[in-house]
Amino acid sequence: MSKMSRNLTFALRQLVKSPGFTTIAILILALGIGANTAIFSVVHAVLLEPLPFQDPNRLVQIWHVPPQSSFPGMTRFAVSAANFLDWQKQNDVFERMSLYSFGGYDLIGSGKPESIRAGRVTSEFFSVLGVQPILGRGFSPQEDEPGKDHEAILNWKLWKQRYGSDPNVIGRTMNLDGTPYVIIGVMGPRMNTPDYAQIWTPLGLTAAEAAVRGEHHYLAIARLKPGVTLQEAQARMNIISQHLEQLYPADDKGWGALVLSMREDLVGDIRPALLMMLGAVAFVLLIACANVANLIFGRAFARRKEIAIRSALGASRGSVIQLLLIESVIVAVTGGALGLVSAHYGIELLLKFFADKLPRMGEIGLSTPVLLFTLALSILTGLLSGLLPALSMTRGDVNESLKQGLGRMDVDSGTGLTRSALVTVEVALSLVLLMGAGLMIRSLWKLQSADPGFDERNVLTLALEVPRRQFTAPAQETQFLTDVLQRVRSLPGVESAGAIDDLPLTGGSNQPVAVEGRPVVPMSEQPEVSVRVIPPGYFRTMRIPFLEGRDIDSSDTADSTSVVVISKAMANQFWPNGSALGHHLKLSFFPDRERVVVGVVGDVKQHGLDSTAGIATLYWPAAQVGNSAMGPWRPYGLSLAVRTSVVPQTLTNAITGAIAQVNSNIPVDNVITLEDFVGDTLTQHSFNMQLLTIFGLLALVLCIIGIYSVLAYSVKRRMREIGLRLAFGATMRNVASLVVIQGMKPTLSGIAIGLGVALALGRLASSMVYGISSRDSVTFVAVTLLLILVSFAASLLPALRATRVDPLAVLRDE
Repeated sequence: MSKMSRNLTFALRQLVKSPGFTTIAILILALGIGANTAIFSVVHAVLLEPLPFQDPNRLVQIWHVPPQSSFPGMTRFAVSAANFLDWQKQNDVFERMSLYSFGGYDLIGSGKPESIRAGRVTSEFFSVLGVQPILGRGFSPQEDEPGKDHEAILNWKLWKQRYGSDPNVIGRTMNLDGTPYVIIGVMGPRMNTPDYAQIWTPLGLTAAEAAVRGEHHYLAIARLKPGVTLQEAQARMNIISQHLEQLYPADDKGWGALVLSMREDLVGDIRPALLMMLGAVAFVLLIACANVANLIFGRAFARRKEIAIRSALGASRGSVIQLLLIESVIVAVTGGALGLVSAHYGIELLLKFFADKLPRMGEIGLSTPVLLFTLALSILTGLLSGLLPALSMTRGDVNESLKQGLGRMDVDSGTGLTRSALVTVEVALSLVLLMGAGLMIRSLWKLQSADPGFDERNVLTLALEVPRRQFTAPAQETQFLTDVLQRVRSLPGVESAGAIDDLPLTGGSNQPVAVEGRPVVPMSEQPEVSVRVIPPGYFRTMRIPFLEGRDIDSSDTADSTSVVVISKAMANQFWPNGSALGHHLKLSFFPDRERVVVGVVGDVKQHGLDSTAGIATLYWPAAQVGNSAMGPWRPYGLSLAVRTSVVPQTLTNAITGAIAQVNSNIPVDNVITLEDFVGDTLTQHSFNMQLLTIFGLLALVLCIIGIYSVLAYSVKRRMREIGLRLAFGATMRNVASLVVIQGMKPTLSGIAIGLGVALALGRLASSMVYGISSRDSVTFVAVTLLLILVSFAASLLPALRATRVDPLAVLRDE
């Protein structure tokens, strides 16, 4: 123990004697370790940390699998109420099951109405998850019945913000959509399922809603019985699905079920991106280790005589290596401590910009496992960066070292090759990172320049959160919408205004259609199309081009002929050989009326800018929405789109004021320009691009430092040789070329190796790029030229220093 203490003391003294080396090495490792810590904190919270529920490995999410003839490529679909109830009755693999859906309420009190997002859940929801409220109680089975479902449970954040963490909140009422709900519980801070829920209310299915099979509005979770595997549960659900298909072919033919672990369902889509980021920061750390190893090499040869003396006095090679490794570990651990500070701020930035885009972001932080990871990583980094120099420094003839002391005439060609090899590794890893960043930049640029099918410039969007009990008949909501649009269109600076139930790029309702002239088939076998509800003015506001026919206008009322406008993709799908105008179809959820196609418009990207194929879409007038085959009409929310001749945000107050003049009980939410709305749909692509670009630039900087340090050291070691070359007639250009070529050799070798690695890894990035190949030649050429350029630049300063060697001074010294 005393020996280790002496070694630590000596190592600290040596590091203090070399403040320049120590500072630079600590900073380099702090960058690498800090980046790894920040990304690992995300990976740990999202992928590794158990879900905050009792026995979370037994929790599963259950989806419908739709018929591939209607939904090609889609493997997950929302659940129908009737099928869920049959699953619940017929399964023998789940301990408990629960159904839930999104619910929107208007919280009415003092001031303006506030939109509240709710999880509408069956009474067993919390017992499936194995959580209990920290205040109050959960829902009872009786409260899950229609008419008795006026209870609410608050989430932690709403309880703190609106009720000031009042422990006496239980029993108080909150006015939701004009109906009093009794607060019966408050959930803890880690209960965030579903992630949108500010409150939970009973689902309260009516008998009519519980009997619906063909409409899929719900999500389902379950808890496996002890000892039951995921595969056994899937096999049982397959049998039940086949049985339901035989019993109810009209609704269930071709519909299956998918059982996923809740963790996989939550993080499956984001896992590849996070693992890619973890690999990227690991590359950055390896580059940092190679850099520090090169710095240690540069410092090592000044100490070679010291090490030779230790060996001559009886110190074993192992004890000398241990001493040297202690120094590198001290540097790395200090760098790790500084890296924690940079990781802290890095995590804050991630939370600021991506808090609502990644699952479980609220659990990300410098937790105990993350701190232990940082400590272990720091020690490992110290060993990696110090081992190769230590082995090299303790190898060789002790007598020669004592005689020469590594004076000015010594050479170290073997070490020079090792240092050049480290630079080669740095360049190769930097190229891979820069290639990834380049692909993400090019892909994002392609997405941003992709045509969404509408003009997003100078448009303000606002969500009208219509309370479920605000209107009792379709005509009332139609009149409200008409009045709002009239008032908004009359505002100065407004060119046009329209509305739609689901804005583009975010998905929306899909419904089966029965097309005139096609064989009559059960609803489960009917083709499905995207269905959107619009009032007059939407196409003009969004500048969606008309290809045929006319727009929906004020003459399309509840009493007139039912009409629809369809997209080009839908026209091509159903009437590829002629005009779609005048053809008839039925919406199977609204089969009471036959509808005629009166117009065809251009395709709009409904599910994201990265979608390539046109989506078959049907638009129908808001004035002709009525009762469906699945139940009576209910009020629905809409998004207002307002095209302006001025900066859109300047009209926010005027537009919201116009809405309030028509009905002050309608909350307005999500006020955002259409350009920003489109940009927000690219957050995941932007996240990948920004992080990879940061890591790529960091790797590039470290690579420049590595090339410079190797050449600067080489020039210093070769002063005598350079002086002799100049004395015998070499020009300054000859000397500069010698140094630059020495620097470019490992660079070119690294580029060759890096290109091979990048090509091999290209297929891993293929699912994350859009509009380009994962082996995009433009990106490969650009990154290669960039590395050649910066390597040349990094070589210039040592080359200039070499040309300033005074040959007379060198000869005089000799």
